[in-house]
Amino acid sequence: MSTARARPELRVVSDVTAAALALFMDLGVRTVVLCGGNTPKHLYESLAATDYQWDEVEFFFGDERCLPQDDPRSDVGMAYRTLVSRVPGRWYPIDGASCDADGYEQTLRNRFGDHPAFDLAFYGLGSDGHTASLFPGKPEVNETVRWVVRVPEAGLEPFVPRVSMTIPLLSAAAVGVFLVAGEEKKWALAALMAGEDIPAARLAPARLIVLADHAAAGDPD
Repeated sequence: MSTARARPELRVVSDVTAAALALFMDLGVRTVVLCGGNTPKHLYESLAATDYQWDEVEFFFGDERCLPQDDPRSDVGMAYRTLVSRVPGRWYPIDGASCDADGYEQTLRNRFGDHPAFDLAFYGLGSDGHTASLFPGKPEVNETVRWVVRVPEAGLEPFVPRVSMTIPLLSAAAVGVFLVAGEEKKWALAALMAGEDIPAARLAPARLIVLADHAAAGDPD
């Protein structure tokens, strides 16, 4: 798993969902890491309505809150309702109810052996620079051996424990895509593009694309 950071390719777009959907279709994705949040929710709804070879697709999750899947704050539950349950792909959910980081790591090792590789990983970007559930100043950001860790203390609401892929595993993608929308993400986006020491800037897929709307990029519409 590479940890040499790829140079981010910034694309400022009017519609992050539409741009991400087009990219997904162009790449011919078969293994994809999903992320949580409002922007991905709209993307997943659009993907579910798209004609695609879904029976060949495998879904994985970058992180999950330690909550039952039917809790409205569950990222896995959101992805299941909006996408996974509506297409015939295979999914590998994190068990948030048990907060089982070890179990998810074993699931991934059973699937990939010692060499994880995703076609595409979607990343979120928090206003504080976090991605997945890897928060600034927390020890989980520095984990380089484990694939999946339990995060006992979240840096932002909801303040519940999390399960998260680590930087090396999140980076094990041919293409990584940040989905960034909203003026509140301006600082984090600037820090990401400048390579400042925030968790998001440590991700190192083979190719890194940042899809940002005009508000996040600080550009006029």
